[in-house]
Amino acid sequence: MPIYMNNEARSDENAIAMTAVEREARVELAECYRIFHRLGWTELIFNHITLRVPGPERVFLINPFGLRYDEITPDNLVAVDIDGLPVRSGQAAINRAGFVTHSAIHRHVEGAHCVMHTHTTTGCAVSCLEDGLSHDSFYGAQLFDRVAYHDFEGVTVNLEEQARMVQSIGNRKAVVLRNHGLLSLGSDVAEAFMWLWLLQRACDIQIAAASAGRVRTLSTHVRCQTAGESAGLEPKLTQLVYAALRREVGNGPTQAT
Repeated sequence: MPIYMNNEARSDENAIAMTAVEREARVELAECYRIFHRLGWTELIFNHITLRVPGPERVFLINPFGLRYDEITPDNLVAVDIDGLPVRSGQAAINRAGFVTHSAIHRHVEGAHCVMHTHTTTGCAVSCLEDGLSHDSFYGAQLFDRVAYHDFEGVTVNLEEQARMVQSIGNRKAVVLRNHGLLSLGSDVAEAFMWLWLLQRACDIQIAAASAGRVRTLSTHVRCQTAGESAGLEPKLTQLVYAALRREVGNGPTQAT
């Protein structure tokens, strides 16, 4: 099975015209790819961040297959429908694994307008642990009883896995793909980013603490209280955090033609 999807587009008469709203979404998503590059959340030309374009049409933006995150601009993002078909001609091919994973969530999980997936070292390390994520840190406690787990079934290129993945995720917005990596979702880029940030920081600290000595365990009461105060539950906070990061990478390309 090919790792990339055919880039055959809709016919011209069925093509979806680019709107001002899509242009804005392209700028925001391209900035997000630059933020990930700045943070080191990259894996050569692999992994994905996808964003639904607001509006009646089910159009999603995804990175073209073959480019590094720092090469992604508003103009070269690929617009596809929920079946992975480019909505207009002249666009690049996309990674099949990215489409299979992200489209399953966009199609079946209510409010999942942005989906992020990473293969960071500590994220992958925690995903390989039998007990999964620890909730005995400032960040881990914020994710207590908020993390979904999905078992590894090989490279995600089979459509049959989609239903099982969606069932595993349920209503959670932070996901550990076992023996694989991390994933988050949200109603917008800022929310998805905050859940991934919390998950990533929890993994960083868990791996660091494990090598330093015996970890002090938090009580269930403290874990529950902290989870109820999680940054991911504060929309204004998520927007402030993400706006700060957008300002940091604001010297890159910002306009979609």
